[in-house]
Amino acid sequence: MTTPTTTTSAVLSTPAAEPAVAAAHYAARLAFEADVSDVRADLQAGVPGLVVVDSRSEAAWAQGHIPGAVHLPTARIAELAAELVPAGATVVTYCWGPGCNGATRAALAFARLGYPVKEMIGGFEYWVREGFPFDTAQGTEQRPVDELTAPRGGIACAC
Repeated sequence: MTTPTTTTSAVLSTPAAEPAVAAAHYAARLAFEADVSDVRADLQAGVPGLVVVDSRSEAAWAQGHIPGAVHLPTARIAELAAELVPAGATVVTYCWGPGCNGATRAALAFARLGYPVKEMIGGFEYWVREGFPFDTAQGTEQRPVDELTAPRGGIACAC
């Protein structure tokens, strides 16, 4: 005779949210965040009214930044935003990467100034890891796609 076993689920130990609650949560996240592939697509398409802001230091900017981005360190946003970012523009902030909350702080600063704003998840790290070109003090560079972050060959993941 066998004894039935029960399996405890780490995932299901907290039940999933009701579908309507989950839909509201995920819709809200998309209102606050954009991924690097979508930001790049919009930059390439020349979407009007979109301003990408690098909130890192001067040294970090010189090491590498997204082509077309505006350099505006977080500590200077309140002082310089009106001069560098047109009123009504939607701002997309980025910093180093997922382990850094600098883009979140920058997004908060822009929101407090009345700008519509999103944070680019993944930051500069994932921009580079997905194989997109970036500007440095020495010129434009590009690294091979990290196959753990994006499909090989620059094709879209279509997610």
